[in-house]
Amino acid sequence: MSKKNSLSLRKKQYEFDLRREKQEKEKKQKKLQAKKNKMKVDGSDKKNKGASGFQVGKRKLKTKLTPLAKAKAAQAMEVDK
Repeated sequence: MSKKNSLSLRKKQYEFDLRREKQEKEKKQKKLQAKKNKMKVDGSDKKNKGASGFQVGKRKLKTKLTPLAKAKAAQAMEVDK
């Protein structure tokens, strides 16, 4: 019997492929979970765009925190219960 058709070799290769597919699937799941867990900020309170900064040349300078920065700061200030 040739090395290619060796039953033990085919079995080992099959098991290796299964393990690799399982690891890849777990990796994808972790990535998706991480994306879902990222903070989402509601952009409904963006009514006063002009009041958040002032214009210098062509650039607008921000004087207030963005909603995302506010949410991150609030999360950092929370005490674990």
